[in-house]
Amino acid sequence: MQTPLELPQEVKEKIENMKKKLDNLSKLLQKEIKEYLVGLSVLPPYQPKSDEPPLTEQEKIDLQQKVNILVVLNAEAQKDGFKLRDELTKKSKEITEKLDKDFIVRVIDVLELKDACYDAKYDLVEDVAMSAPFYDPKDFLNVFKLMQFHKNMVLKKFEKYIVAYVAAGSFFRGDATSHDIDIFIVVDDTDVKKMTRIELRDRLYAIIRDMGREASQIIGVKKEFHIQAYILTDFWDSIKDASPVIYTFLRDGVPIFDRGIFMPWKLLLKMGRIRPSPEAIDMQMEMGEKLIQTAKGKLLNLLSWDLYNAILGPAQAAIMLYGIAPPTHKESIRLMDEIFVKKEKLLEKKYVDILTKAIKNCKDFEHGKLKETTGKEIDDFLKDAEDYMKRIRKLFEQIELKREKDDSEEVYNECLRLTRDVLELNNVQFNENNLITQFKKCIIDKGILSEKQYKILKTVLEVYNNYQKNKTVPADFEKIKKEARLYIKGSIEYIQRKRGYMLERAKIRFKYGEKYGDALLTDGVAYIIEDIDAKEKVISKAEISKEGSFKKIEKSSLEEYEQIISGVKIPGKIFIKENTLNSLKELFGKDVEILINY
Repeated sequence: MQTPLELPQEVKEKIENMKKKLDNLSKLLQKEIKEYLVGLSVLPPYQPKSDEPPLTEQEKIDLQQKVNILVVLNAEAQKDGFKLRDELTKKSKEITEKLDKDFIVRVIDVLELKDACYDAKYDLVEDVAMSAPFYDPKDFLNVFKLMQFHKNMVLKKFEKYIVAYVAAGSFFRGDATSHDIDIFIVVDDTDVKKMTRIELRDRLYAIIRDMGREASQIIGVKKEFHIQAYILTDFWDSIKDASPVIYTFLRDGVPIFDRGIFMPWKLLLKMGRIRPSPEAIDMQMEMGEKLIQTAKGKLLNLLSWDLYNAILGPAQAAIMLYGIAPPTHKESIRLMDEIFVKKEKLLEKKYVDILTKAIKNCKDFEHGKLKETTGKEIDDFLKDAEDYMKRIRKLFEQIELKREKDDSEEVYNECLRLTRDVLELNNVQFNENNLITQFKKCIIDKGILSEKQYKILKTVLEVYNNYQKNKTVPADFEKIKKEARLYIKGSIEYIQRKRGYMLERAKIRFKYGEKYGDALLTDGVAYIIEDIDAKEKVISKAEISKEGSFKKIEKSSLEEYEQIISGVKIPGKIFIKENTLNSLKELFGKDVEILINY
C-alpha cells in the first residue's frame, strides 16, 4: 500500500528523466557559452496573454505540455553586445531544441531584465521570479526570487504606503560576487497623523527587516539581506542635502516596484536637474573641519569613523564643486586621483593616499581587522588630516579659478563652433582668419541671421580676448554669458531648421502594398526604413553606386540612423536615378510607388 507522500513509479521515472535532460542541457550550454551564462531555470507552463491572438484548445494543450526553459545571459553590456546576444540566443535555442523537441527556450539578458524594471514591465519580472532554477552558480535567480518574495510580503502588509522597492545596481551586473543583497524601500509618510515620523520610521524598519529574515529562510538564500527603509520626507531631505548614498541609490538602483516616484527622480538626476547646492558643498567642508576638532578626543572610534567622514566629505565636496555628482567612497579615491592629480595636476598624490588610508581604517574597523590603535598613530593621522584639510581648501580655490577659465573658454568655443557650422551649412568658404568677415558678409548681410546675432558674437569674442590678456576681470565675462546663450540658442535653432529641410530633401518616401517606407540618400550611403509606421523600426543601409543602385545592403539600427542624421553630410542636389528605383523594386516588389510632395 502506497503512503500518501509516495509518488507512483511512472511519475518518479518521468521526474528522473527530466532531471537528466536538464542536467545535460546545463552541461551543454556551459560548454558553449559559460562565459556569458548567468542562470538556467524552468518557467511555469505557458499561459496565453490577453493581448495575444486566441489559440485553439489543441494549441493550448500542446503548448502546456512543452517545457519552458529560461536562459539568462549577460552579454548586451559587452562590446557589440546586441550582436553577441543574438548569436548566443541562436546557439542556446539550437542546443536546447536538439536535446528535446518539447523544450521551448526563452532567452533574456540581464540588461533586458533591468530595462523591464525601468519600464515597469513587471510581467517579465514575475515570470523570472516564478521560475525554478537548475543552474544558478552565483545565486542570481534565487536572489531575484527572494527580492520578489520579500517585495510581495511588504506590499501586502503596507499596501499603498510603499512607493518604491529598489535593488542595488550591482545586482544587475549579472557577474556580482558580493555576499550581500542591498534593498532600498521608500515609504510615503505624508499623511501620517497617529505617530511621529521617527516612530513610523523605526517601526517600519523593524517590521520590514524581520520580513527580510523570514523571506531569506523560506527561499533558502544564504547571502546577507541588507534592507534600508526610508520615509519619503527624509528621502527628499537627503536629496536636498546631496547625500552621496542617496545619489548613488538614484543613479544605480533598479526598481523592482515603483509607483511613479523613483524613476522620475532617477531621470531628473540623469538630466542634471538634481544638483548639489552651494550650501550642500559648504556643509561637506564644514562637517570635515568640525569632525577633525572633535576627533582629537577619541581613540579607535576617532581613527576608524570620525576621521573617515572628515576626510571623505571634503573630497566629495571637491568632486561636486568640479561638477560631478557625489560619489561613493571607492569612487572618491579614483576620481580624486584621476581628476585632480593626473588630469588637472592640481593636487599632490600624498593627499589621495591620506584619503585612501582613512577609508581603509574605517573598513578594517567595520570588518573586525582593526581592533586597537595607539595615541601616536592618532596624533600622526590627525596631523595628516589637518594638513589635508588646508590643502583641500586651497584646492577649492584652484577649482574655482579653473571653472571661471573653463566657462569662458566653453562659451567662446561654442560660439565659434556654431558660427562655423552656419557657414558650412550655407556652403561658404572660410578660414580662421576671415571667419567673422565671411559670417558678416555671407550670413548677416544676406538676412539669414539677424544683426543682433552678429553684435552678440562680436561682444563675446572681444570680452574673451581681453580676458585672456588680463584686460578684464571674470565679472565682465559673467555679464555677457546671458547674451552668449541667446546667440547659441538662435544659432542652434537655425542649424536644426536648415538640417531638417536638407534631410527632407534627401529622403524618398515610397509605398508598397499598404506600407510606407523612407530612403535617406546621403553622400554615398542610403539608409532605408522598411515601414515608418512600425513600432520596431527595421532599418538597412547600402552603398550607393555611381549609377544609383544599392550595393552591399546590411542591417542597421535606430541608434546608428539617429547618429547619421545628426551629423551626416547631405549632398546639395539629389538625383533619383533609374537604378535607384530599380533597387527599391528589388527590395520591395515591382509595385513600389514613389510619393511626391508628401
